Amino acid sequence: MQIHHRGYQADDPRIKPAAGHGIDRSAEIPDEMDVLIVGTGPAAAVVTAQLSRFPSINVRAIEKRDGRLAVGQADGIQARSVETFQAFGFANEVIDEAYRNVEMCFWKPDKDDPSRIVRASRAPDDATGMSEFPHIYVNQSRILDYFLRDAQRAPGRVVPDYGVEFLGCEIDPDAEYAVSARIRYCAGPRAGEERVVRAKYLVGGDGARSTVRAALGHRLQGAAALHAWGVMDVMANTDFPDIQVKCSIQSHDAGNILLIPREGEYLVRMYVDLGETDEHDAGKVRQTPIEDMIARANRILHPYTLDVRAVTWWSVYEVAHRITDGFDDVPADQIGTRHPHAFIMGDACHTHSAKAGQGMNVSIQDGFNLGWKLAAVLEGRAPEALLDTYAAERKVVAQDLIDFDREWSSIMARPVDSWEDPAALEKYYVKTIEFPAGFMTQYTENLITLGTEHQDLAPGFPVGKRFKSAEVIRRADNRWRHLGHTHEADGRWRVYVFADAAAPALSGTPTADFADWWQNDPASPRVRYTPADGDTDAVFDTRVIYQQDYTEVEPYDVPDAFKPVKVPYGLVDINQIFASGHGRDIHRDREISRDGAIVVVRPDQYVAGVLPLTARDELTEFFARHMIAPTGDAPAAEALVTIAEKTTL
Repeated sequence: MQIHHRGYQADDPRIKPAAGHGIDRSAEIPDEMDVLIVGTGPAAAVVTAQLSRFPSINVRAIEKRDGRLAVGQADGIQARSVETFQAFGFANEVIDEAYRNVEMCFWKPDKDDPSRIVRASRAPDDATGMSEFPHIYVNQSRILDYFLRDAQRAPGRVVPDYGVEFLGCEIDPDAEYAVSARIRYCAGPRAGEERVVRAKYLVGGDGARSTVRAALGHRLQGAAALHAWGVMDVMANTDFPDIQVKCSIQSHDAGNILLIPREGEYLVRMYVDLGETDEHDAGKVRQTPIEDMIARANRILHPYTLDVRAVTWWSVYEVAHRITDGFDDVPADQIGTRHPHAFIMGDACHTHSAKAGQGMNVSIQDGFNLGWKLAAVLEGRAPEALLDTYAAERKVVAQDLIDFDREWSSIMARPVDSWEDPAALEKYYVKTIEFPAGFMTQYTENLITLGTEHQDLAPGFPVGKRFKSAEVIRRADNRWRHLGHTHEADGRWRVYVFADAAAPALSGTPTADFADWWQNDPASPRVRYTPADGDTDAVFDTRVIYQQDYTEVEPYDVPDAFKPVKVPYGLVDINQIFASGHGRDIHRDREISRDGAIVVVRPDQYVAGVLPLTARDELTEFFARHMIAPTGDAPAAEALVTIAEKTTL
């Protein structure tokens, strides 16, 4: 975290000074606002935290509950989500309090006595090094706490308005405040009072029974799988040896259990197979008492016993796989002719089983995808067309999720005797692990993602996929740093310049020539889109990674393009210069051409393009299609001066 460059800061650096709408933020919901967020679930909490970092944007988040979520249903946190937590500055805190998954054990009926289960195999959670971050388990309510704390600490000081529900809306796409939303106070002294407020944009993150989705005329489409599961969070005494290890447990004739240890070392979650349901069941299976669920778990676990001493939460659900027919307010026949003013995210868009641990994780990426785009448009840095990419990108991801979960939940429910290959479940788990970990998402070529013509320059950074971090030595202090950890949720684009083989120089090398153009040419995106009176890295966080050992790299040999200047004191930042060392080489490990390459990364950490060091025209054209140059009186000018300030809170 960078501090003191605006002046000495004696207070907690994670709490940024209030600015813009964060100064004297009114407790009263205003009649007009830039963004109205409905709900405080994972997707909505991410958008709230992201937009609060841009105090020029007037944001309100309403929640029907009268306070924070106390018990969340989701608990599985995939590594991609933890990468996102790092961008918001609280990954280590979450990891410290969570259960960390390292392997999965597979239990099956004993061949000699099928009435007994035995441990058949183990599978490591991440045998291939997909991420430096772990797969963890922690209650969803805690994740919401962290994001909402982040929003309250950010310059915008956004705090949810609890006890307020969304009733419906009308949208006039030609109006400045396009959304007229009806809201009602449902708690406190104003309970029952209704109002109409107006917003430029509406964001619905209000769950599977989304009122925003209904107001937009969308419906969840899909089918139930006619299979029921009970889920219970319990504290118990047991002689089952893997009670604190993630397990798939298949019995001979009593059904299956997916066992998920929880944080704190005493709590455990069990998904208990309740079997097939009749299509005419009409939800009767949901009345299954907790005592029956515990008894079923004991039959599955035989010869081990489960003595439940406390149940903290439990439910029964029938597996269903559904996806909404639209992710924004633009009718299908008007796509491309007008831009959206309302969006839905998370469970409002996609519902599925809980056993793949995807609901909260995919929702977080829905919110991360949308938040920076709204900020860029509202601050005048991008055209409204940027918002079209939200639905286009996330609907594909949601459909992939539904398809994967349909197969995975079906496999989890299969009787053990139906497998031709006894190890088929373990093999499927290992083969598909990249998908539930969150790393299979790959955006195709669009407004903000280039094609793959130059992918051979950096095969280790696939275009459209998340930027896979690697360690490099930061030359300023000669410390190992994960390059991806420098990518914070501040709305900036990342331009990673992987240098050619020549030694660092101010001129006369491909890297130096690119730096001169990037820094000084009026046609370069860095010059064109960066306000003249702000930080020189306010829009583009540009970093250079040399092939040489760090002992051969001196900051005075590095071009100014990689040494941004900070206002108001004109301090030169030398922390953007990286190199190899001690036998480790990112160019080798990520298969980067020794001729050098430019890797452009979107604000949501996805690789937008791989280009050669000579790609002047390609970079110019790429950014021109989705960015707007600031003007002297543009509302973005003041905000962009301090974009870099909106860093780790």
